Amino acid sequence: MPFHFPARLAAVLLFCAVLAPPDAMLASAQCWPPPVHGEVVDRFRPPPCPYCAGNRGLEYETAAPAAVRASAAGVVTFSGSVAGVNYVVVELPNGWRLTYGRAAEVLVGRGQRVFTGSPLAVASGELFFGLRVGNEYRDPSPYLGELVGVPRLIPADGSESRPAPPARLSCRSGTVPASSR
Repeated sequence: MPFHFPARLAAVLLFCAVLAPPDAMLASAQCWPPPVHGEVVDRFRPPPCPYCAGNRGLEYETAAPAAVRASAAGVVTFSGSVAGVNYVVVELPNGWRLTYGRAAEVLVGRGQRVFTGSPLAVASGELFFGLRVGNEYRDPSPYLGELVGVPRLIPADGSESRPAPPARLSCRSGTVPASSR
């Protein structure tokens, strides 16, 4: 006797797949996507003391305006200006905090839940991206993947080629602990 998939169950599964939050689709990823398209121009340099000079995150150079997107899902715990500079802080489910700073415009508010890829802010030339575990600043770069284009063939006869597929996230194996996903 053949198995008939109930139409109601099929509709529920389709509904769930369409409305799944973006981070659910990336749950199997081993890293976070970068917060902006841009080049890291200043890397993490831990300060020798709590009040000493250093760089407590990554500094990106971006095109203006550039979309700033959440690298991981969480809840916005701070959204606003500190000494005239705009910041967004997202707390991840494991308690880690990601800081997005020097934004030209903030698009989210305190208490808002965000998903991986959610728009947070707009950058205008530069962006700070930091990671705090407890009160310790950590280098976020080991947790970031790289968006890479997918190779494709281009017609040799001069005919129009198909559009390129979307970039994919390339991760170093096992970079993000399971508790931070």
